[in-house]
Amino acid sequence: MANFISTTDYDATIHREILDSLLRKDAPTYDPQIIEICEDRAVSEMRSYLNKNYDCDKIFSQTDADRHPLILMFAIDITVYHIFCQHNPYKMAKIRQDRYDRAVEWLKGVMKGDITIDGAPLIEEPELGDNSPWQIQAEDVRPTFR
Repeated sequence: MANFISTTDYDATIHREILDSLLRKDAPTYDPQIIEICEDRAVSEMRSYLNKNYDCDKIFSQTDADRHPLILMFAIDITVYHIFCQHNPYKMAKIRQDRYDRAVEWLKGVMKGDITIDGAPLIEEPELGDNSPWQIQAEDVRPTFR
């Protein structure tokens, strides 16, 4: 996936030393792809909620200052949660669980339509109508002659 999240974005959410420790940067078994895998999981999770009304391809292809700050914040929270889970889920900080839960609740609200994301690109109209939970389908009613 595209790099919606950059490494410097984590600085506003988690101390670099903690992130490096979770990723085991000093260990001989360090795998730099772990953070990318967790980012991809977070974006995929978010897409599953947002794709009903929002153009996820446009949202997650944006970089730097073009990214929506609220979507970015929740993407980072979900990513950090996944990083904690691969490290030791039994010693997860409560704030990480709380921020993940808050992100999921927000995403559920967006999916239901209770929350709108100001400035996020919507799906174009023909596709948007196909995603509506309220669809009317006419049955083929033909007169029957006896």
